[in-house]
Amino acid sequence: MADRSTPAHHNELGLFLRARRAATDPGQAGLPGDVGLRRVPGLRREELAHLAHISFDYVVRLEQGRTRRISRSVLDSLADALQLTPDERDYLFSLADVPTDTPARAPGRPDVAPQLRGLLDDMHDIPAVVLHRRMDILAWNRAASALLGDFQALPVPHRNIVRLTFLDDGFRSLYVDWPRVARECVAVLRQEAGHHRDDPDLTALVTELNDRDPDFRRWWADYQVAGPRQLVKRLHHPTAGSLTVDVQQLSVDTARDQLLATYTGHDTESRHALRFLLQWAGKRA
Repeated sequence: MADRSTPAHHNELGLFLRARRAATDPGQAGLPGDVGLRRVPGLRREELAHLAHISFDYVVRLEQGRTRRISRSVLDSLADALQLTPDERDYLFSLADVPTDTPARAPGRPDVAPQLRGLLDDMHDIPAVVLHRRMDILAWNRAASALLGDFQALPVPHRNIVRLTFLDDGFRSLYVDWPRVARECVAVLRQEAGHHRDDPDLTALVTELNDRDPDFRRWWADYQVAGPRQLVKRLHHPTAGSLTVDVQQLSVDTARDQLLATYTGHDTESRHALRFLLQWAGKRA
């Protein structure tokens, strides 16, 4: 039986192909409309083979983990047949050990440069955090503490956006649409698992979440993949009330494992609520 808790599992490629095959609509793939006669959703193996211009036996061997020898052209054909998004295509290539331009990254929590910490401190009116690629929270400013919670009070291993989203009741209750936000977190973590299958800290995080949260376990098995992007999140803050924030995730060129995430009001009402919150927090400091 496949080990659901280990992103470095030897047949992640086969599991991903099977999950995406099951999620592909035959009609949208240009196949005859016999959906009502199907016992299972998605594409059949022989249909994937036909669409990707490869043999049925080759699809079987790929899904069963009996081969990892895949050319770029075959990977492109599979990605096209499965209608993969750019993030999913990138994930597929990472599972097949196709070389990329991404440099090797060391495990562990990296240091945040003093200049970047200084930038955080100077952003008085903008909640901001520095995230590691695993979504570990490496640094934050006072505004982020007011909006998202007191990260300083947490043990260092617990300072992780995905872990907090699933296992911290207070953080979880911030999100009006928690299931959507949580699934987005899983998709980002799934992409990182594809790029860094030998990262012990990432493996430990996925194992813990698999063991402790049934929603994470189910969504992790769906193999949805997504990279960092601009997000809009609806919050219900215990002090500021309801507000909607834009989340910008900015790359740090001098530290390619790190992102600077900022939170700003999405509309006039939300900007007013955020300003009130920061003023309230400043008076309490």
